[in-house]
Amino acid sequence: MASLRTLLARPWIWSFFGALLVWLATIAFTGGYGGGGMITAALSLAVFTVIVGVGQMFVITLGPGNVDLSLPANIGLASAVAMKVMDGNDAMIAVGLLAALACGMAIGAVNYLLIWALRIPPIIATLSASFVIQSVDISYGRGLQIKPPPGFADFTNWQVFGIPVLAILTVLFTIGAGIVLQRMIYGRSVLAIGQNIRAAWLAGVSVGRTRFLTYMLSGALGGLDGALLAGYFRGANVDIGNEYLLASIAVVVIGGTSVAGGKANVPGVWGAALFLVLLLTMLNTFGVSVGVRLVLTGLIIVGVITAAGGQKALR
Repeated sequence: MASLRTLLARPWIWSFFGALLVWLATIAFTGGYGGGGMITAALSLAVFTVIVGVGQMFVITLGPGNVDLSLPANIGLASAVAMKVMDGNDAMIAVGLLAALACGMAIGAVNYLLIWALRIPPIIATLSASFVIQSVDISYGRGLQIKPPPGFADFTNWQVFGIPVLAILTVLFTIGAGIVLQRMIYGRSVLAIGQNIRAAWLAGVSVGRTRFLTYMLSGALGGLDGALLAGYFRGANVDIGNEYLLASIAVVVIGGTSVAGGKANVPGVWGAALFLVLLLTMLNTFGVSVGVRLVLTGLIIVGVITAAGGQKALR
């Protein structure tokens, strides 16, 4: 009983519990048909939200006001850069991925330089940067018809016993992110800055460098996500990252990371991503209209956040 209470006290468990309830409701509606396929599809789509969600989680953990609103534009531009560099050639896959990462890292660096040099809030700096990035993407990627290399497209859709390989690799990546956050100097510095930036500075933490690296990390993960999305959906698109702005923030909050900073939750990002994907699947299965779907999604998210400890965060 005590172990059950301990488990329920962990914020991340509620996101997985919500995902399970949504899945059970959907298969009950369909009479048990397609339950396994639904899990496979959810894992495939959740991967992309998890990748950008981890980057957003590190940024939000830095403290109040820190958020990366340039991710959708970053994803769109990186998808075009990756496809352009790969040019449909399997031999250029690695180079294309490196180009997407470099593109994302450059965007992350510019984001922080705007924050540091102009002394403006991160939400304003990253939003302003997103408009510039989107303009570059439109001029560079609009009408781009280059397909991903066959090997890359196959890899992003590859499954082993019904489990997407990308999902397996992303689980390993999130385990690594958790180790970095809890066991390495950089991760502990991020947590310390989020808890009290002045105390972290007095303790010898390089605040500026840590924030710079964190925004670059978020940018790099956005760039990687853009390349993977282009491979999965068989091509780059200017709007390919639009849905990941609110989704990247929602999975962080639903997953148990504190918006006040200083407290991150890596497992919760996975649970929240699966919850959002399965929720959308359930509402589509029920034939709910777009307007009602948005209202229900918002209400359910509020409910999950409250169950996960929203009242505790207010005290």
